[in-house]
Amino acid sequence: MKRRQGFTLLEVLLAMILLSTALVMLAESWSSAFNRVKKTQITFELSSLLERKMDDYVRKYKGKSLESIQEEESDDFGDEYPQYSWKMSSKQFEFPDIAATMTAKEGGVDPMTQEVISKMTDQISKSIKEVTVTVTYKHPKKNIEVSATTYFVDYDKPLSIPGMGP
Repeated sequence: MKRRQGFTLLEVLLAMILLSTALVMLAESWSSAFNRVKKTQITFELSSLLERKMDDYVRKYKGKSLESIQEEESDDFGDEYPQYSWKMSSKQFEFPDIAATMTAKEGGVDPMTQEVISKMTDQISKSIKEVTVTVTYKHPKKNIEVSATTYFVDYDKPLSIPGMGP
């Protein structure tokens, strides 16, 4: 009986299965690594653009009156970052009503103190403006947004407390 040199069909099929399994595992590994790098790049760009835009607003409105701050603005970042856009919104700061908390305490608080606290709370709210900037990455499946909030304070606004002058 003469033995032939070479591989049997079973040996060839087994080798092809092992090779294809190894290639699939390698491709998944590369794909996963690529996706992680892409996600990291998007996160970095989002945070950098948000920081840049927030710095623009701080420089633009520092030392100016709170009334000069627009209620809303939005735009994109041009050709440099075509998939990114930004939005700014501002509103009067809502200081919590501590007078209501004080009156809820046992024994409450006298009406004059309550009026003074309410007036101060109102004045503080009018002296602070909350500005929120949001940067959005437009992704085909799901948009990604990051936001940051800062507060502009008008230190020149006089406090008018009842019974204590202007």
